[in-house]
Amino acid sequence: MIGRLSGKLAAKHPPQVMVDCNGVAYELDVPMSTFYNLPATGEPVTLHTHLVVREDAQSLYGFGTLEERAAFRQLIRIAGVGARTALAVLSGLSVAELAQAVALQESARLTKIPGIGKKTAERLLLELKGKLAEARPAGGGAGDVQNALLALGYSEKEALAATRGLAPGTSVTEGIRAALKALAKS
Repeated sequence: MIGRLSGKLAAKHPPQVMVDCNGVAYELDVPMSTFYNLPATGEPVTLHTHLVVREDAQSLYGFGTLEERAAFRQLIRIAGVGARTALAVLSGLSVAELAQAVALQESARLTKIPGIGKKTAERLLLELKGKLAEARPAGGGAGDVQNALLALGYSEKEALAATRGLAPGTSVTEGIRAALKALAKS
């Protein structure tokens, strides 16, 4: 099993990259979230990998973070979801956004991803419930604070980042104050 590759980035052709490891070049398919964070061609790169061996092919998939690889592995365990669909999901949503969509059971968010229909989105929500580490509870504390920040015009990424450090049991009012302070500092 190939778990990680470190070498020089030899080529980038979305969604495929080539990593040269001491004269041996590996082709990997990567989600766009990883692709956008890659260094320039010729620069050193390290990718966490997942190898799929089938009767007709061997495919190597690369990820910038362990969280992305873990989410990919959770996705491909779901019946009817292959590697291409899992890459599409991770290209359309970050791991945190996917966890949030699962926690809030937002199928509409998943159907915006090319190749994900209503039935697949519902299956993903059902199968992933409680399996993604960064999922936050629906409603209550952090959820209400994030909704308040979204209503104030902050992006989802800003709202998630601002509420990540909130202690459990923090009131909504205190949470909004703390989140706004965190946003003002960044």
